[in-house]
Amino acid sequence: MSMILFAYVARVTDGLPLSASTDFEYSTELQECKMHLKIVSKMLGQFPGRGTVKNNQLHIHFTSSQGVAYMTICCSYYPTTMAYCFLEELGMEFVSSFEVAKIQLVSRPYAFLEFDNVIQKIKWHYNHSNRPSLKISVTNIQRELKVTPPRQVNLDDIVISNGTLNGHLHLCSGSAPSYRLEIVSALGILSVILNIVCGALNLIRGVHLIEHNFQDSNEEKGSAVAFLVAFISCAFQCYLYLFYVSGRTIKAPVALVLLCICNLYLFGLRNIWQIFFHLGVACLSTQQILSRRMTERLADCGV
Repeated sequence: MSMILFAYVARVTDGLPLSASTDFEYSTELQECKMHLKIVSKMLGQFPGRGTVKNNQLHIHFTSSQGVAYMTICCSYYPTTMAYCFLEELGMEFVSSFEVAKIQLVSRPYAFLEFDNVIQKIKWHYNHSNRPSLKISVTNIQRELKVTPPRQVNLDDIVISNGTLNGHLHLCSGSAPSYRLEIVSALGILSVILNIVCGALNLIRGVHLIEHNFQDSNEEKGSAVAFLVAFISCAFQCYLYLFYVSGRTIKAPVALVLLCICNLYLFGLRNIWQIFFHLGVACLSTQQILSRRMTERLADCGV
């Protein structure tokens, strides 16, 4: 099984793709990781030197030199040192094949696509041997990584810093791809509708308690607060599903926990079946939020 799955060369100043390896493997996780890699490539000016993005079973490693970035997607268990040896050799071959001045002048994406032949040869060597070629010193790479460890890049921070609007990421340059959340599913729409119903029920009960019983006892005050917090959590779950939010994988479970606490507190004002209904809707909404991912909309780049 290949451990280096994809390689990508981009210009640091604007993220323009210069070359990339041909795909021989396909998986949903790999395609999603490629999308993340291209997002990172637009922000390389903020991350000089080496960096790593951890993405479940796949990791993105990148390094830049002389205005050109070299990026790769590897299996998570592939040694970091070997990944950077691969990128180092990739960089040596690229700068020896093309003039730096020409690299800075090109405006067409994948202007050096013929470099894929070299990428494939280097990939094959690293995927079928346990050592780099004689051009690269593993000891030197290990020493450099020990002195200056690769920067650990948080993907959520990069995505939100690119700017979001209505669930879409807008990346500059007419030839660059754009990113958005997956199209809503039928089950997702159902979860939003049920969440609206639960939120409305919580709001009505909370307002009713405030109007008639708020001054009677502390217990009533607590119930009113619980209803209102549950209403806000339901509304927040709807927002998390419909729009991209940084850290949504953390915020969605937090909203679920709040709904669980509120409904357990309200046991007595609601029967067991009502509690199960509200908690079921909350769990369904959380599952739909976490399963709705980013997809890439490819633009016509003329290649």
